[in-house]
Amino acid sequence: MNRGRMILAMILTYMVFGILLNSVGTVILQSIQGFGVSKSDASILEAFKDLPIAIISFLTASLMPRLGYRRAMMLGLGFVGAACLLMPLLASFWMTKLLFVATGVSFALVKVSVYSSIGLLTEDKQAHASLTSTIEGWFMVGVLAGYWIFAWFIDPQSPGDPVWLRVYWLLAAMAAAILILLATSRMDERAASDGHAVGDSFLDMFRLVAQPLVAVFLVSAFLYVLIEQSVGTWLPTFNREILHLPTTMSVQAASIFAVSLALGRLAAGVALRRVPWHWLLMVCVLAMAALVLLALPLARNLQPDPAMSWAHAPLAAYVFPLIGLFMAPIYPAINSVVLSSLPKSRHAAMTGLIVVFSALGGTTGSFITGQLFARIGGGTAFYLSLLPMAMLLLAIALLKRQSGLAERAAMAPS
Repeated sequence: MNRGRMILAMILTYMVFGILLNSVGTVILQSIQGFGVSKSDASILEAFKDLPIAIISFLTASLMPRLGYRRAMMLGLGFVGAACLLMPLLASFWMTKLLFVATGVSFALVKVSVYSSIGLLTEDKQAHASLTSTIEGWFMVGVLAGYWIFAWFIDPQSPGDPVWLRVYWLLAAMAAAILILLATSRMDERAASDGHAVGDSFLDMFRLVAQPLVAVFLVSAFLYVLIEQSVGTWLPTFNREILHLPTTMSVQAASIFAVSLALGRLAAGVALRRVPWHWLLMVCVLAMAALVLLALPLARNLQPDPAMSWAHAPLAAYVFPLIGLFMAPIYPAINSVVLSSLPKSRHAAMTGLIVVFSALGGTTGSFITGQLFARIGGGTAFYLSLLPMAMLLLAIALLKRQSGLAERAAMAPS
């Protein structure tokens, strides 16, 4: 088994999908400027990505071991690579929809495969947690790099020029190179064939939803991803239309959000060793709300500046993306709470539910925010994110209560 080559291939695969999955905000902005679509129409792009992730992740929970994890990764890379090749050739909004469908389907295959493969490549819990953290960390590097890679291909003088589509030649080449790396690597997957029969994973998902702890968690995860995707997806458009930044700067400024998410997760890893998870998350949600109330007034009554530069950018361009610092700890922490409260034999089914509800939350957040952008303006749309934040605060309190009940039930004598 080529352990080092497989780990490198998994890291590079996750980086490519970090670029593609989080390019939705940039592509929405470019579709509005280059393809002439409305904000309402552009708001559905998130659904073309997230719904395939939800559907395919659900279906592959029981079928993936039969296909093989390495083969599934290769299939996902080949599928998304072909879509990237077609994007500049068939430059249109409908091709953009197909690209994100391909990205969603491919990422579902890749995420299930990567998470399942980690267990085959590690020997204990510590090594498993370390490798998982490393792969997720490089995913965030891909997210950050994506903003700058896309911005590099955008013509500052003519933002709508389809020259920006050449970025997909680069992404297709990257996918092809990683596919070759996977094809020349080997991984022992015999241990993956031991487990439930096909169909058991589907049934276990439904059994899990009936548990109060899991039900509260799924609401929490849905609300969190709704907030994160509504901000992340529409931040480039907010920068362009509300803050009046040039298109290239609008995309690059959104990378501050990705940096904030990365730094927030690293800091939370240290903080959670000393602070109870529920208190930390509640403080984070309150800080998110405070940042919205602080940053959005700074975006009022701004006027276009032909000499706009980083030195003269509005303060809101730097302040608002810092919301990522406080968002970052929430999702990993609530995932850890629910998984550690369940037997290990049910972690696969629970992971399937996490992916499904996260995808649905992302689609809902992007769509609602897009509709609000079109009807009441970007500033007001982001103000309304305070509502799901309040609901998330309540959900975290309920999750703490249910996790405590589950822990006491597990310790009670049978």
